[in-house]
Amino acid sequence: QVQVVESGGGLVQTGGSLKLSCTASGHTDDLFAMHWFRQAPGKEREKVATINWSGDWSGGWTHYADSVKGRFTITRDNAKTTVHLKMNSLKPEDTAVYYCRADEFPPNVESPPYTFWGQGIQVTVSS
Repeated sequence: QVQVVESGGGLVQTGGSLKLSCTASGHTDDLFAMHWFRQAPGKEREKVATINWSGDWSGGWTHYADSVKGRFTITRDNAKTTVHLKMNSLKPEDTAVYYCRADEFPPNVESPPYTFWGQGIQVTVSS
């Protein structure tokens, strides 16, 4: 089992910055990717950023939603199963609950990955 905990949210003014962190604990040996999602009131949850290392913490790739590209950066700590989301030039439309998800290799290639979600953390950008 994997536990996922987010931290670092809060209130910031338009144009400001915040850094979210997400730490996975428990059986983390088979994790291969972590993601940040967000959900604003009345809207569907959307994927914001992905970091995928396919089991190798020394490598990997990242992907961003168009709405945050150039403003948000996802990184991870080599020594820990922790990823960060640095958010710059924040806008009121970035206000949402941000969720972290960790993906684990499934038992076989035909199966989808196991996914583990955090509880979410509020980010509010004031205008």
